[in-house]
Amino acid sequence: MKSYDVVVIGGGPAGLAAAISAKQNGASVLLVEREARLGGILKQCIHDGFGLVRFKEKLSGPEYAERFTELFEEEKIDSLTLTFVTRIEKEKDGFRVVLVNRNGVEAVFTKALVLATGCRERTAKQVMIHGTRPSGVFTAGTAQHFTNLLGVMPAKKCVILGSGDIGLIMARRLTLEGAEVLGVYEAKSTPSGLTRNIHQCLNDYNIPLHLSHTVTRVFGEDRLTAVEISRVDERMTPIEGTETIIECDALILSVGLIPENELAEALSVKLDPRTKGPAVNGQLMTSIDGIFSCGNALHVNDLVDYVSESGEIAGKNAALYCKAQRKEIDISISDKLLYAVPQKLDLNKDNSKTTLYFRSRDVLNGCTFTIKKDGEPVFSKKYAFLRPPEMENLIIDFSSMSLNENSKIELDIEVKNNA
Repeated sequence: MKSYDVVVIGGGPAGLAAAISAKQNGASVLLVEREARLGGILKQCIHDGFGLVRFKEKLSGPEYAERFTELFEEEKIDSLTLTFVTRIEKEKDGFRVVLVNRNGVEAVFTKALVLATGCRERTAKQVMIHGTRPSGVFTAGTAQHFTNLLGVMPAKKCVILGSGDIGLIMARRLTLEGAEVLGVYEAKSTPSGLTRNIHQCLNDYNIPLHLSHTVTRVFGEDRLTAVEISRVDERMTPIEGTETIIECDALILSVGLIPENELAEALSVKLDPRTKGPAVNGQLMTSIDGIFSCGNALHVNDLVDYVSESGEIAGKNAALYCKAQRKEIDISISDKLLYAVPQKLDLNKDNSKTTLYFRSRDVLNGCTFTIKKDGEPVFSKKYAFLRPPEMENLIIDFSSMSLNENSKIELDIEVKNNA
């Protein structure tokens, strides 16, 4: 049985960054990917806008991925593609990872694991749309795969449910390919996607955005023929008597992403109900020693630059991982925050440059983000506004706060004006 210091599961932007970082920090590394090529979802994201934070350039998804695959090859890192992880077994000094591919079943041993398994899209079943089950109902990612990789148009006249970024981008893409996008419908009272995508993908192409509306029923036998649209109240419950029928041949769903953490759950890794990903410390190590998480498997990011950043953090710390006992304290959050990552700090580690990610629960104007130690503010930053779709990140020096095992850390947002 082959043995590695670090096994990275997932060959998207987080996994590639983690594998490269682990190798550069002296570890022997194996990367496992279930698809035929590395790069993850970036392979089908042919629009630009990637790399603005990291490379200060506007790159397409494939161009961004190529920057990492080239470095991955230069580092001569072992990889297995078209390979699935069937189970992971905890052993005395590490983990036994059982794999299946065209060569059959094999197992490898590793001292540390990095879970970079990404996320998946919510489906029509998960958003409780009634009606028949005709063809023509796609997730936005599936529609993107058909259009950009297979060269097949999934729709001539379509409705998009949800204002997530992939849905907004596909509204523009399908319009450019000649389809008629009748509108984007969002159950919330505010858009879910980035502000720049609202302007560049909808406003610039005169595609209407209908807030506080949802699809309540689909019609059609073999192929979708129409959808029923209803207004919703503040609890996002459809309002009776507001139904409208819209004829179309496709419904494209952009109704959210869910971190893919079946492997983490099988290992009894503690998950955060807010992020749906593992609860981690500042080194991105989970509740189980030697298992790290990063990228969209940890929490859903809005920019791939941050996905790569967390991959590098996890990869480095997996390589530096040792058996030293952890001494952790919790990071709590107020009800003004939707979530924050990490959820813990290991006082035995260097926390002088801890990357903190967070999202506000609501749209907030004129507010101040604060970190409190034992009830007293020790850090603050003012924001003109905060929006749930736009993740914020800060580099925090927790080491300077004289923390001990009894310290209580809380994150809060103080609001002057709320709109």
